[in-house]
Amino acid sequence: MAKYEIEPYKDPEEGRSYEREEAYLRAKKKLDKLVGFYWHLAVYLVVNTVLIIIIGVNRDDGVFWDFGTFATALFWGIGLAFHFLGVFGPDFFFGKNWEDRKIKEYMNQDRKDMTKFE
Repeated sequence: MAKYEIEPYKDPEEGRSYEREEAYLRAKKKLDKLVGFYWHLAVYLVVNTVLIIIIGVNRDDGVFWDFGTFATALFWGIGLAFHFLGVFGPDFFFGKNWEDRKIKEYMNQDRKDMTKFE
């Protein structure tokens, strides 16, 4: 049996060995998390819509706006919110560009205020 020698992956343009593969794997992992969240959201919407319709149709007392009607949607929604935070994290609210955007916003507002009185 002949010896097989596997050469490491090298990008001819960059000269680095595994950095592109690692970047691809990180991106793939993020994408898998994102797809998982969107599937969770879709199932949440479908199941809770069906449950609310079924409960609303079958209520004998006619009280639709009751806590029991929306309890599943509420508590599952809390779990969905935690899933959202797990996928998007605090970067959703205060991302890397958040400070830059706020600084530009304040500078534009100051510029408008300065030119308003001229």
